[in-house]
Amino acid sequence: MAEFSHFNQQGRAKMVDVSDKPETIRVAIARSSILVNEEIYQKIQNKTFKKGDVLSVAQVAGIMAAKQTAAVIPMCHPLSLQGVNIDFDWQKESDGYRLLIESTVKTKGNTGVEMEALLTASVTALTVYDMCKAVDKGMIVGETYLVEKTGGVSSPDFLGG
Repeated sequence: MAEFSHFNQQGRAKMVDVSDKPETIRVAIARSSILVNEEIYQKIQNKTFKKGDVLSVAQVAGIMAAKQTAAVIPMCHPLSLQGVNIDFDWQKESDGYRLLIESTVKTKGNTGVEMEALLTASVTALTVYDMCKAVDKGMIVGETYLVEKTGGVSSPDFLGG
């Protein structure tokens, strides 16, 4: 089992030194979701919320979150992101409609973007909740998880040869 690298010799938290890691193209994909009722689904689809276009606002919030990950997650490195994308898809379920959220974050650097992708998906779902809570506070934010990550020395895009 791998050892945790976020602790110093005194057992206290530290930010990992990544200066010796090779610079590669790194991509992470994460997913989250939010389950809403029929009324919210219709209002989102018809863009009739007084606060604005829910998915557009949520998308911008998710992108902003990706850029602020190091300010929210203490041991994350501030990264120069090359790309952030968020895709939405609806699924009809027996108890409502599930908005599936997939975030893709990309950088070229010496550490990965998993936390940026996870935070992006989470904040996107939470923004939908925030914008729709006046209609129903019973919405359920679903599991948030990492789907895929690429980059680093074991990846085919390794620039170190």
